[in-house]
Amino acid sequence: MPFYFDRTYILVLIGLLISMLAQANIQKKFDKYKRIKTKKNIRGLDCARYILDTYSYDDISIKKTGGALSDYFNPVSKEIALSDTSLTDISIASVAVAAHECGHVIQYKEGYIPLRLKSYIVPAVNIGSKLSIPLILLGVFLSIANLITIGIFLFSFVLIFQLITLPVEFDASKRALNVLEKSGMLVGEENDFAKDMLKAAALTYVAATLSTALQFLRLWLLFGNRRDD
Repeated sequence: MPFYFDRTYILVLIGLLISMLAQANIQKKFDKYKRIKTKKNIRGLDCARYILDTYSYDDISIKKTGGALSDYFNPVSKEIALSDTSLTDISIASVAVAAHECGHVIQYKEGYIPLRLKSYIVPAVNIGSKLSIPLILLGVFLSIANLITIGIFLFSFVLIFQLITLPVEFDASKRALNVLEKSGMLVGEENDFAKDMLKAAALTYVAATLSTALQFLRLWLLFGNRRDD
């Protein structure tokens, strides 16, 4: 019977369920807070520009990217990419997302160690994500345990990367919320709304990490004790 019908496949299903719930939660929060307009009519673009100007980060640019919840900061190109919604909407969701990406900029400028570690292991993660499963399958097909071991080892870099990502994301949100509160861009309960929004976003990373950890556990249970004849 093929290994993907093994009882350990329940671990994959659990991981998938966790990820789906987290995605549904962030989508729900995003839909909720994009309908709540900021009292000062602050757009995400205004928020990002204010933070960059306040910290004198003149070398960081802002560009538009497609999609929703597709915002990111690229330290290589020194660009904050904000979706159409984040750029133009005067909503809590837009301001929270823009501030979060600026939180990553502050991390980058201050040399935040987890962010630096995350950047360092990107090459290994790219290799691991592409080659780990093919090597494991090839090792099973050829009955070569060493190939399976290498595949599992490479997959571990994906898990390590996501574990490092957790403090990076939580810290960026913490920095974002501090800036929003001190700047006065948001008023009263709007800060609580932004916190709720960013908490839901952070939980998606927690869910992704748990899902990958369960996949790693499954691979280890299936193949971790194999030995070459």
